[in-house]
Amino acid sequence: MPYRAPVSEFQFLFEHVVGLSQVRETDRFADASQDVTDAILTEAGRLCEEVMAPLNRNGDTDPARLENGVVRSSKGFAEAYKQIADGGWVSTSASPEYGGMGLPMTITTAVNEMMSAACLSLQLNPLLTQGQIEALEHHASDTLKDIYLPKLISGEWTGTMNLTEPQAGSDVGALRTRAEPNGDGSYAITGQKIYISWGDHDMADNVCHLVLARLPDAAPGTKGISLFMVPKFIPEDGKPGVANELRVVSLEHKLGLHGSPTAVMEYSGATGWLVGKENGGMAAMFTMMNNARLGVGVQGIGVADGAYQHALAYALDRKQGKTPVEGNGSIADHADVRRMLMTMKAEVAAARAIALANAVAIDMGTATGDAEWKARAALLTPISKAYGTDVGVEMASMGVQVHGGMGFVEETGAAQFLRDVRVTTIYEGTNGIQSMDLVARKMMDGGDAAYRLIDEIQKAAEAGRDTLPEMAQAVWGATETLRETTEWLVSQPDMNERFAGAVPYLRAFARVLGGHFHLQSALAEGGTGKRSALARFFIERLLPEHGAACAHARAGAQGLYALSVEDLAA
Repeated sequence: MPYRAPVSEFQFLFEHVVGLSQVRETDRFADASQDVTDAILTEAGRLCEEVMAPLNRNGDTDPARLENGVVRSSKGFAEAYKQIADGGWVSTSASPEYGGMGLPMTITTAVNEMMSAACLSLQLNPLLTQGQIEALEHHASDTLKDIYLPKLISGEWTGTMNLTEPQAGSDVGALRTRAEPNGDGSYAITGQKIYISWGDHDMADNVCHLVLARLPDAAPGTKGISLFMVPKFIPEDGKPGVANELRVVSLEHKLGLHGSPTAVMEYSGATGWLVGKENGGMAAMFTMMNNARLGVGVQGIGVADGAYQHALAYALDRKQGKTPVEGNGSIADHADVRRMLMTMKAEVAAARAIALANAVAIDMGTATGDAEWKARAALLTPISKAYGTDVGVEMASMGVQVHGGMGFVEETGAAQFLRDVRVTTIYEGTNGIQSMDLVARKMMDGGDAAYRLIDEIQKAAEAGRDTLPEMAQAVWGATETLRETTEWLVSQPDMNERFAGAVPYLRAFARVLGGHFHLQSALAEGGTGKRSALARFFIERLLPEHGAACAHARAGAQGLYALSVEDLAA
């Protein structure tokens, strides 16, 4: 069956689970009424179903290509992108001062998920622009804002981020790209960047690159990095002017995301302008990256939902063997296939709620300036990114399994979901780095933000004991195990002890959050109905995994080094 946008699920979560109402009660987002929200979700869903989803397969089979120094987009992408831009979907949360809608990030997060499910290769383009818009809003001079924000917000121009170099991946401080003052307030940027998503294309009038580079005599490492705006065409009177001294060297040949060109960029004295303070590039870039980390987590969730819908359609149509229940006689009625379909649906629901709760915390922090809301948003960001993308990969793989042998055959389209989503666990900070960030930087407060969230989950479970006692008790108990594991983590003075169990700890936290949000969904519908049944499945069958993950997290680092490098190679 074709992709169906889960508009009603977002509406339910907004109104009954993640608390969008408190966002609406702030002066900043008072205009985001339920009627406005519903209208936006409905229209975005239509765009995804009718315009973007039909292009997903074509982006895979007719990839972006480099011709005579210009990147040509997949057939149909340019027309679809114009509808995205004309509809204002690039800039739903951007400042109204420069033409944005000024809506909560929570709404943008829902729209981004639907777009990711429909066509991830195309959705990646506006996602990057959204991140650049936010970075410029926070760090750019008024002059740069006036030049670039109206064009980026309208979608006439698009944005990228340029961090990685051949010798500087996760270790950004090792970058070598240089920035030499030109004497007129601009800089000459020289160096090579790799893995630049949508580094060039033919869908918009200009491509604007945010580039990390070093000023002369800058300090080594990340402290000596500055951020520069380097456009493909140098703006003149609000229009693209002369071509800048930059070019696409090549496009990467990738496992998936073929419709999204990933460029090697060469800057040969290209003209750029400083964004933010000298040597303050990492702070400015992290604004863009933190925006993108939630966005990438949502990409994973969207692909998981797309893979689920694709697998469900196949399972309902495929007849094989005698089924044990009175259904339609399809393989969906076999116990193991039903296990996979229920797992996919339950995992998508859990990850979606976590990401939306993350977005609500961002909106509340933005609207109120409250430090606790900002800490909540910071805590949830690595969880949203890592769990959302892990779910994307695992559910896309499970979707292939539902298809059986046909899942391994490209013409069914099942494998594309897996190939496309695989990179989301890697870019914008690998999921291992997200987990290390959670147990290190996000625990610098002694775990206070984590404990506040744990307390809230347990109080909510206690409130649900009268209606759903068994499920509420299971969530409460799992949360207590998570509390004890958090206490162990923050007590470790050796950071490597924390890092050794960071990935399972993040997974345990996500399991507990998933159980919590499933329980709240079940309680909101009175303890009976489809959401309650799905909640019971998650809490009885998936939530118990938190125990093993917590045990792994507390095992420490010693066992990881029990084998020498020589032993590993033997």
